[in-house]
Amino acid sequence: MPFADFKVPEKTLTTKQKEKIVTRTTELFVEIYGERARANTMVLVEDVTDGGWGISGNVLTLAMLGQATEDGSGAAGAA
Repeated sequence: MPFADFKVPEKTLTTKQKEKIVTRTTELFVEIYGERARANTMVLVEDVTDGGWGISGNVLTLAMLGQATEDGSGAAGAA
């Protein structure tokens, strides 16, 4: 069973954007493995609490990166 796990900072993606990740990832696995993969492909889009992630040993927040917006939708990865 193909499985993909996306971890993203919380409040940076809308429900529609998460659905797009699931759909496109499934289509990618189908392209690679064939149609038989569609029924068994699992895609997980996990929200990581702000401050619960980091790069190069540094804990980061959306505010530190200047990506938080007033409505909480964020600017990271807007598709």
